[in-house]
Amino acid sequence: MRLRTPVCKICRRKGVKLFLKGEKCKTSCPLDKEKKKSFFSSRKSRFRKRVSEYWFQLQEKEKVRNFYGLSERQLRGCFRLAEKKSGIVGEEFLLLLEKRLDNVVYGLRITPSRRMVRQIINHGGIFVNNHRVDRPSYQVKVNDTIALRTKSKLYVRLKEAVKKEKKEERLTWLEFDPDTLSAKVTRLPARADVTIPVTEQLIVDFYSK
Repeated sequence: MRLRTPVCKICRRKGVKLFLKGEKCKTSCPLDKEKKKSFFSSRKSRFRKRVSEYWFQLQEKEKVRNFYGLSERQLRGCFRLAEKKSGIVGEEFLLLLEKRLDNVVYGLRITPSRRMVRQIINHGGIFVNNHRVDRPSYQVKVNDTIALRTKSKLYVRLKEAVKKEKKEERLTWLEFDPDTLSAKVTRLPARADVTIPVTEQLIVDFYSK
């Protein structure tokens, strides 16, 4: 998905860090700076129009869509799949997003952004169980082995960047090997593994209308 709006503006609207710039969001982010409210800004907030319940639902949906870098069609399709599962629809929806191949590779912190991850996958640079997978929407399973193509031009550069990343920032349900830039899915993610602060029931209400 190509963003046509400045990414920092999207985060300011949502009031949450969505890490749309990747590593740059860790060092310089307008949300990290505490801004003092002036008299005029506080006065303006008093006369702010009331927002509807639909507005809150839309904001939560857009927050998730921007965080995972999906189009509206992709997000809606993922929600329809969650509706067919036997669990809670909201949780199943978030877990389907977490198990996407592009999210898993980004969770290994071998690339600076989700856009770069999706580009690598589309060009056939990721192997799952020794088979090339070029679909970012691929759903990983338990015991799946994910590896970066060793002949890739980015392999050496990404291998050096991995040493600078913190281990605690990687997905906890993956077993990562920094020497080979590969990982194994040890378990499926749970609701507690979802890092973005979101009320999924608002998204369920939005799509159930």
